[in-house]
Amino acid sequence: MRYDAIIVGSGPGGSSVAREASRRGLRVLVLERGSSAPITGTLTQMASMAAVPGKGAFFHRDASLLVRGLTAGGSSTLNFATASTPPLARFAALGIDLGPALAECRAELPMSPLPDELIGPLASRIMQGARAAGLPWQKLDKMIRPQICRTGCWRCVYGCPFGAKWTARDLLDEALRHGAQLRDETRATRVLVENGRAVGVEFVRSGTLHEVRADVVVLAGGGIGSPRLLHDSGLGPRSVPFFSDPVVAVMGSVDDIDGGAEVPMAAGMAMPEQGLSFSDLTLPKPMYQAFAMQVGRLDRLLAHGRTLSIMVKIRDEASGRTGPRWADKTLQPSDKRKFTEGIAIARRVLEAAGARHVFKSWHFAAHPGGTIPIGAGVDADLQTPTPGLYVCDASVLPAPWGLPPTLTLLCLGKRLGQML
Repeated sequence: MRYDAIIVGSGPGGSSVAREASRRGLRVLVLERGSSAPITGTLTQMASMAAVPGKGAFFHRDASLLVRGLTAGGSSTLNFATASTPPLARFAALGIDLGPALAECRAELPMSPLPDELIGPLASRIMQGARAAGLPWQKLDKMIRPQICRTGCWRCVYGCPFGAKWTARDLLDEALRHGAQLRDETRATRVLVENGRAVGVEFVRSGTLHEVRADVVVLAGGGIGSPRLLHDSGLGPRSVPFFSDPVVAVMGSVDDIDGGAEVPMAAGMAMPEQGLSFSDLTLPKPMYQAFAMQVGRLDRLLAHGRTLSIMVKIRDEASGRTGPRWADKTLQPSDKRKFTEGIAIARRVLEAAGARHVFKSWHFAAHPGGTIPIGAGVDADLQTPTPGLYVCDASVLPAPWGLPPTLTLLCLGKRLGQML
């Protein structure tokens, strides 16, 4: 069968394109490397999606970790469902008006701050400390359905099995209802090009090599997957620099709270001029203990339920390399300066919140992007120099980001799907 569009990847960008295109009657095929099995919210399933070295997890030479979600819905299945507004002026300067797509996304998707009853005690104490320190700490927009979200739940980062957290799987399901087809556990190996135009995709499924044809091919494999596929197809360089929005968790204990199970990133603040953003970051106990052990704080292993954790995220420089079999990136001097400033602010908040035994984790990251940027790798319509071949994922983001990219990618995918 020949399709109108083949979409490689089902994260926010790919699923958004699939949904818009299938709603308009196009014959759409989605190829997803990960599984579409139902989300169970377990550590084992999460590890299979994002902790397999070389697939979902990449260890850099400085011992930092970069993770991505290889599953239907991509990293949205495992992220914290924070909706950061796209920088419309930055896109307008590139000839892209995301305003209409943003308005449609806000009308269609669950997107608002959590009600007070879903703000956990640790996040509430951090917010009190931040405001006491004179900082503009506010609730963040969350892509969560509060009517079915549960207090005392810790499964956001493992994958929500209750349907409370919105993920790109929601759009993928809608695309399938409109006639799109999905082949999961399928690895695209190269884009097929004839007479200078993309005409399909070669892929491996169940150990067998296949080819499928379409008028349009959209790469949505993420900041690592899409440039790799371009290279394997003879259409891109072997390796490219990338940004990844590195994060550290700054943690301290209080004596009057016994919690540890709540929605992370419920509130925070951004300092865009400094390239910094902050939020509460309560993680499941095994992840907290792994962070404590990594930096030698064995004395804090049993303090999970009493620990206030603040995420310090920086807008890092595009550097390092992601290549055919690796991804490696270390902090630049400017990145280290941002972390120094951000960690000092987090310590001030924890002090105002009454926390003691303060320490910080090693840095880690989960937003690789900028590897096929708008204005260089793709044009304003997200088309590559190869006619019929488009890219719609974090790889097209035109500059280091420093913010959760999900809503931006949804807007780009909606715009591209409507154009197709």
